[in-house]
Amino acid sequence: MTKPIVIECRNISKQFADGELKTNVLSDVNLSVQKGDRIAIIGSSGSGKSTLLHLLGGLDKPTSGSIKVHGQDINRLSVKTLSQLRNQSLGFVYQFHHLLPEFSAVENVAIPLIIGGEKPKQAEQQAEDLLIKVGLSHRLAHKPSELSGGERQRAALARALITQPDCLLADEPTGNLDHRTAQGIFDLILELNESLGTALVIVTHDVDLASQMGAMLTLKDGYLAAS
Repeated sequence: MTKPIVIECRNISKQFADGELKTNVLSDVNLSVQKGDRIAIIGSSGSGKSTLLHLLGGLDKPTSGSIKVHGQDINRLSVKTLSQLRNQSLGFVYQFHHLLPEFSAVENVAIPLIIGGEKPKQAEQQAEDLLIKVGLSHRLAHKPSELSGGERQRAALARALITQPDCLLADEPTGNLDHRTAQGIFDLILELNESLGTALVIVTHDVDLASQMGAMLTLKDGYLAAS
């Protein structure tokens, strides 16, 4: 049985211009992400990995080519519709957690649900349940400054998954952590992929972690190819 396609990009190119100087970062990239997929994208620093992830998530627009999420060309959507689609279908995790410092772990994780229209009380209950699942039952009321690096990243992961997105886009999610903590976060990501069926697209420089994914792709000179 064919799995549903969550994200599909065709002939994506991205060019940055600085005056008359033009730099091609991505060239003719094609990628299909199906439900439950585990895809790692590796490449040297400056190869365009983060740029590609931002394009897949609708955070930037390609110079040419098309990107579809659930069959909708995201570059043709209004800002409001695109925001709703991102909130419902995609989760984002970055190297730095980007948690809001004035809010507790529960409040931070509940924010995407509240933005999506959920009542705060129900949103915080779901956030609490997921934080317990990622091992933060003892840190629910703590603010980011009171959490360790690994705990902050676990909270960020819970926030990304609280809407049960069809695809998690992760940009160096363990790059700011020591090896043991990084492996723990990575194991948690794979476990949640298994239990929730969320597709994973992870950008990483860590080949050991990337090798644990279902597919490993390399971005080099703007082109994406199987490793």
